[in-house]
Amino acid sequence: MLVQLQYLRAIAALMVVYFHAVLQFQKVDPSFDPERYLFGETGVDIFFVLSGFVMWLTTAGRQISPMEFYRRRIRRIVPLYWMATLFSAAVAFAVPSILKSTVFDVPHLLASLVFLPWVNPADTSMIVPVVVPGWTLNYEMFFYLVFAALLTVPEERRLAGLVAAFVLILAVCHLLPATTATTFYGNPIILEFLAGALLGRLYMQKILLPQPAGWAALALGFAFLVINEFLCDVTMRSYMWGIPALFIIYGAVSIDFSKFRTIGWLNYLGDASYSIYITHAFTLAFLRIVNNHFHIGILQNAFIFIALCLVLSSVAGALIHELTTPRRRRVALAA
Repeated sequence: MLVQLQYLRAIAALMVVYFHAVLQFQKVDPSFDPERYLFGETGVDIFFVLSGFVMWLTTAGRQISPMEFYRRRIRRIVPLYWMATLFSAAVAFAVPSILKSTVFDVPHLLASLVFLPWVNPADTSMIVPVVVPGWTLNYEMFFYLVFAALLTVPEERRLAGLVAAFVLILAVCHLLPATTATTFYGNPIILEFLAGALLGRLYMQKILLPQPAGWAALALGFAFLVINEFLCDVTMRSYMWGIPALFIIYGAVSIDFSKFRTIGWLNYLGDASYSIYITHAFTLAFLRIVNNHFHIGILQNAFIFIALCLVLSSVAGALIHELTTPRRRRVALAA
């Protein structure tokens, strides 16, 4: 795996943690106005473009059957996600007052376990699973379903097949009556995955930016990601947030990072990014509950609370990563 992709995974995961930590602090201090500090939701857009890129990169030039592709993806994603989902459901059932965005509901739980979009019974304005950040995994599993089906298509026509499939999906979802499924799958955010696959194709064909342009694309991508997140809402996400994410990844893969010393801790957090992403909501909730019960003075400071959220989420995610990832796979990821 390219080390710069590991760095971007870590950064994207920590962006999402920061975003949710700011929102969590508002529950600690209701007088806190998060709008000035709220940033990081766009880490998801980096993840989506990365996902398309990595899937193209890991399948190009190889004979991989759809079932083998599914098996690998399921083995990586499902065990930890199911554990987190079942744990959340158990807490919602036994101590419903602890969780603010989840209630125990059997149809919602079953839909979450099979990665189907479902209206959250705790907040009907959201189409999210029991583990709220898992909405991105519902998209990921859908991406995998479409992508794997196209592994049977000759590689030279695979990208065209992906474009046709995603255009058809969007068209059908917008032509059909509005339902949970058509609303969810008709979101143009799915084009971020397609953009990542296109980048993967360019990378495999060695169509890259010159090194100075790569650094410029990386810097401008992050700059516009910050600016656009403050200026634009999620209705413009696919292009106002997706295009800067595309610049970030195209710039990063165009740079020869082998010339630089590896940043070990950031590389490791990239390995653990999935665990950090899935478990950080529990860490943040734990910190809020501890503060509410013990009224810890330093946690009333927004900077300290958010910094502690980032550190503890990274540590907890790393521990879960170590416990749930076989050693041979950790070695392979680090190679």
